[in-house]
Amino acid sequence: MSRRDDIDVRPITEDEFADWNRALATGFLQNPEVGEEQLAARRGDFVPGRLLGGFDGARCVATFRSFDQELTAVGGAAVRADAVSNVTVTPTHRRRGLLTRMMDQDLAAARERGDAVATLIAAEYPIYRRHGFGPATTMTEWSVDVPRAGLDPRWAAPECGGRIDLVDGEDVRKLGPELHERLRRRQPGAVSRTDRWWQGRTGQLRRDSGPWVAPYFAVYRSASGEVDGMAAYRADDHWGDAKQPLNTATVDWLLAVTPDAERALWHYLCSVDWVTTVKSGWRAPDDLLPHLLPDPRAARITTQADWLWVRVLDVVAALEARTYEGEGTLVLEVADRTGTAGGRWRIEAGADGAASVTPATQDADLALDVADLATLWLGDESAVRLAALGRVREERAGAARLADALLRTSRRPWCPDMF
Repeated sequence: MSRRDDIDVRPITEDEFADWNRALATGFLQNPEVGEEQLAARRGDFVPGRLLGGFDGARCVATFRSFDQELTAVGGAAVRADAVSNVTVTPTHRRRGLLTRMMDQDLAAARERGDAVATLIAAEYPIYRRHGFGPATTMTEWSVDVPRAGLDPRWAAPECGGRIDLVDGEDVRKLGPELHERLRRRQPGAVSRTDRWWQGRTGQLRRDSGPWVAPYFAVYRSASGEVDGMAAYRADDHWGDAKQPLNTATVDWLLAVTPDAERALWHYLCSVDWVTTVKSGWRAPDDLLPHLLPDPRAARITTQADWLWVRVLDVVAALEARTYEGEGTLVLEVADRTGTAGGRWRIEAGADGAASVTPATQDADLALDVADLATLWLGDESAVRLAALGRVREERAGAARLADALLRTSRRPWCPDMF
């Protein structure tokens, strides 16, 4: 058996990309024989220095990829982020510190580049807290029982004067990026999308084997003709024993920048002939969907879980990028095993919602781990709750309530994307 120090962890070369993809597929329990077409489609992901591999001799046994990303902070500012993805360790090489070595290398490089935070979607909950990541957004999925929802079965068009049209992938690639940018600028927790994202979701870029099955694309235009919403959805073909249609429409993604667009798209999806169930896909935990229906009980939660995880790399940059719900002064004692974000920090939030963040010498009000700082940063979690869980320690009575008054948001953050 190879010892821990026999494994070489380093950036891969282009010549090693195929072996790296084989290890990636093995770690995700997929077909390890990655075809040439798939490799060709994935080569756009290769950025020198951003794909790491663990090598036992010539064989890749661990994978790690990061890429540049922007994350929307509370208030709408775009924060530079190091997005982490494609993390695997081959089953034969577990428990040898490979993930820690790859993560430490990548986060050190991200900090050197000036990234304020790192992000990831955690496949397994227990793994990433030890690397300083904390869950910062939550996602919810609903299943809507359409007959119970109580919508007018004669529904044919939005009540607001807008319209819905079905379009093809080329239209989505033209219209989608601008719509997404409008949403991203106002939605804390949202992340940037590249051209490759849109190409992959419309069949222009084929990263996986198997036939491409195009979804339906619905576009909402306001009465003035502006594209304010868009959805991608699929439908199955299921008929009951009594020759009754019992089809399910599953939403791949839905973007809306106005309440009218959101209402119109959901009502449209619940009005498609033969569809008796609508599955919402990944939505914000306080999504309006249930209450856009005459009977909100028709929307049943099927999944609720952590989603976007954040790791603070630059405390000053991260905390100064966001806005604050109130004014006041809060001193945090942040513990970080790597020393990257550790220290004592003073937040002075003003009436205009902006804050200055500086190293502090006075006693701390709250003590917490860097992972819990990330959980609080986007405004979704309560410091009072974390104190009750023993994850935040009050050094001054009432400090957790003050933290909530400054940090929590009226609407919850949401990340629409998997990466």
